Amino acid sequence: MLVQIKSQKAGLKHKKKVLFNNDYCIFALFTTFKNKVIYLKIINLASTMNRLLIVLLTFVLLFASCKSNNTKGELIGVSGQKWFSEKPYGMELIESGSFVMGKSVDDFAQTQNAPTKTVTVKSFYIDNTEITNSEYRQFVNWVRDSIARYKLAVLADELGKTPEDGGIGLYAFKDQDTTDMSPYAKYMMYNAPLDEDNPYAAFSLNKEEELIWDTSEYPDEYYSEVMDNLYLPKNESTNGIRSIRTSELKYSYNWLDTQAAVKDRAESRKEYIRKEVVPVYPDTTVWIKDFTYAYNEPMHNDYFWHDAYSDYPVVGVTWKQALAFCNWRTKFKNDDQRERGEHPVSAFRLPTEAEWEYAARGGIEGGTYPWGGPYLLGDNGCFMANFKPLRGDYSADSALYTVEAKSYAPNDYNLYNMAGNVSEWTVSTYDPGSYDYVSTMNPSAGVMSNPKKVIRGGSWKDVAYFLQVSTRDYEYQDSARSYIGFRTVQDFLGESGQKDRRK
Repeated sequence: MLVQIKSQKAGLKHKKKVLFNNDYCIFALFTTFKNKVIYLKIINLASTMNRLLIVLLTFVLLFASCKSNNTKGELIGVSGQKWFSEKPYGMELIESGSFVMGKSVDDFAQTQNAPTKTVTVKSFYIDNTEITNSEYRQFVNWVRDSIARYKLAVLADELGKTPEDGGIGLYAFKDQDTTDMSPYAKYMMYNAPLDEDNPYAAFSLNKEEELIWDTSEYPDEYYSEVMDNLYLPKNESTNGIRSIRTSELKYSYNWLDTQAAVKDRAESRKEYIRKEVVPVYPDTTVWIKDFTYAYNEPMHNDYFWHDAYSDYPVVGVTWKQALAFCNWRTKFKNDDQRERGEHPVSAFRLPTEAEWEYAARGGIEGGTYPWGGPYLLGDNGCFMANFKPLRGDYSADSALYTVEAKSYAPNDYNLYNMAGNVSEWTVSTYDPGSYDYVSTMNPSAGVMSNPKKVIRGGSWKDVAYFLQVSTRDYEYQDSARSYIGFRTVQDFLGESGQKDRRK
């Protein structure tokens, strides 16, 4: 489309690049419609009305010039949005490849559970550090805020309060006001399947109104009642500290049991939808329970919530809590994607045992440790990881318990603490003989009925043997330990080849 405006004002001969002015104007538009050139010339447009008409006429001609999507009978595919893989914040791309999984040197512990096997894994992203206390707190706070908003909205509904009433009414369910709702939203509000456990499941929380945590600023007695019930009563509090009732912090989500569905050749998804309700607060008592006759009360009191430990790896989380975190992280990201009209991302999850070992090796074939090995000391004479060196001299590696997630040198994939600091949950089930029967492509023994789950990497309280990239260990899925944390992965959609295509 070509638009020209010439001013016929006396003495001015050059073209102007403005659409309208108060002079006597000529408006010329060239466009195409069914392969024919159309020339429109309108003279003597001075009034505001005429200017509006010409703008409307321009758009009409522009849209009329667009041809219908005629495929001429050819197979051209369905048009879609241009898509590029977005590297998640704090993660590294591990490109697909093959490696020798298992013990490439003598198995000094004689466990005989990791014979060598060449396997191939698909490209994936992985966190460059263990999930930290600060990151896990974001999950806990989201659950806490959601529960508070839900309880406020329910009480507002029972009292018949609306935003116009102020106070607790400001937190009423958004769907009570149907003025600006779309027809589909109204339909779902009244016709969505009923949830026996939650009659308000079809209603949306009002997340625009900020929650008030300062007791001196509570808007009314109803708000005070709800918020006070989220905290422990005074006779259960110590040192005058007002503490959240952590047993109330539960995250609920559904997942599809694909293994059972495929095994049964199911035709209906409904019977294979599993509901999980998971308490999300870490078990801080692990610092005392894991060690008999040891003074670890300061770690029990401060490790998770104090800002001094924000960048330390979270511990005291069970395997199921780690899965719940992965589900929340996926939801949290995709909620934002939908608001921005972007593609949803693939799910965050725990790594398979093979993915973890492939990433831990950092591209070094036959390496004993993430840095290669077989030595535990670097060129500067310092230990390369946080573990239990020298027959129990914990402080010899400059750490007594855990250290910040970005401590020591990363491996060649820029991943920190793949050996030591905390052991890490994987999604794989532990079976001493699984290497003999798992696939050579993306191997994983993921039997949900087996409560033993593989942990990898060794921890601050382990000897060097458990730091080896090929060493396998396990813990029961409902157990929480002061030395077990986790990191997440996300599938790379497509094939990365030799580079990240986003670049």
